[in-house]
Amino acid sequence: MISLMISFAVLIVGYLVYGRVMDRVFAPDGRKTPAYTKQDGVDFIPLPTWKAFLVQLLNIAGTGPIFGALMGACFGPVVFLWIIFGSVLAGGVHDYMSGMISERHDGASIAELSGIYLGKGAKWAMRVFSILLLLLTGTVFVTSPAALLARLTPDALNGTFWIVVILIYYILATLLPIDKIIGKLYPVFGAVLIIMAAGILGGVVFGGYTVPEITLQSLHPEGLPVWPFMFVTVACGAISGFHATQSPMVAKCIQSEKVGRKVFYGAMLSESVIALVWAAGGVAFYGATGGLQNALSELGQSGAVYDISTGMLGPVGGILAIIGVIACPITSGDTAFRSARLILAEITGLNQKQIRNRLIITLPLLGAGAVLTQLDFNVLWRYFSWSNQTLAMVSLWVATAYLLKTHERKGMSLLTALPAAFMTAVSTTYILMASEGFHLGAGVSYPIGAAFTAAVFAVYLFVSRKVSTQNQK
Repeated sequence: MISLMISFAVLIVGYLVYGRVMDRVFAPDGRKTPAYTKQDGVDFIPLPTWKAFLVQLLNIAGTGPIFGALMGACFGPVVFLWIIFGSVLAGGVHDYMSGMISERHDGASIAELSGIYLGKGAKWAMRVFSILLLLLTGTVFVTSPAALLARLTPDALNGTFWIVVILIYYILATLLPIDKIIGKLYPVFGAVLIIMAAGILGGVVFGGYTVPEITLQSLHPEGLPVWPFMFVTVACGAISGFHATQSPMVAKCIQSEKVGRKVFYGAMLSESVIALVWAAGGVAFYGATGGLQNALSELGQSGAVYDISTGMLGPVGGILAIIGVIACPITSGDTAFRSARLILAEITGLNQKQIRNRLIITLPLLGAGAVLTQLDFNVLWRYFSWSNQTLAMVSLWVATAYLLKTHERKGMSLLTALPAAFMTAVSTTYILMASEGFHLGAGVSYPIGAAFTAAVFAVYLFVSRKVSTQNQK
């Protein structure tokens, strides 16, 4: 339990100290934001800071910090270290920079930012990659809440019924102005989310459960090594490329650059609190990583969440907690499809102020999502997880290129380059080793992953020195 309490403290100190460091590096000023300069009544709308924060938090806090944290907890309490340090040094930096750079470019998507700072080839690659990731995300965040809703309702209201209901909601949330549904419902969902996290944490602390202290070794029942599997399994609770597709949406709505740390960095660390709660709750409730792994295998992620919630909090408290778990993915799925619409609008040039143009893009997107819901959830999650971390890697390199181009002290780019290099190693090594990738052994995958990362970092150092030399002339 001591490790868990220290972990919460690290997140608070990280926000107050490292978040402020990133704020000073980016240097927000008093310029007018796109919420005012491009206000259109649909996507560019000024939102109060508290509402922008809640929208950002609920956008990014899907099932990732819940399901991912439970699966990550199968590695043991070492997962706490990844959640806290990954969030403070990488995830918060990633979300803050992707949101603030987008704000400086009129709310441009991560795909467009990749084109500006990494070249035209990167822009098109990221356009395709981002849309595919958002489709996977939206689909994952249809099936998981539908499964939980089916458990809570009569048999006639099965998973298929709830998939249809959720998809209809997604159509409305994707089409309508951001302040009509998302802006009005998210404060309610935010309250539910806070109650849910507080309830599970209270169950762990006051329910007589034991949370093991941190150890660096893997306790995974199937013998999976911590590197690189844990760093991909726990994505949204530590660092997630999906957030780079969400931050630009909120960047269109913030009223001042100076609230960026609260909205972007603060939402990421708040999501990490959720991940810590569920990681601790999973291990504490089942008593060991083996018990948790068995529950995930036999009941599925939704079933394990149901067991933990009702077991710790009883029927009423359990239902409240489960409603929070349902709200999380739904409030990320709707904005996943909304972000995909905005990226496709950038590509096609269709003005999104007109409802007809929004329909032209939205209906095929949701149709593709409906088809993908027929695939196995576990397969979708594995590809989503790797794609997620690969996008995080690219987003951090975009942020690095931005700092090299704009910051007077080029050495500040190390704050994004180091986590970018780390995620390069994670993503490369994982796809080499994973069963859905090349399925190579550690003896081959580790050296290749290390060599590729070293080569990429060497390119960064070369470019950094070249830029510094040019500026001195």
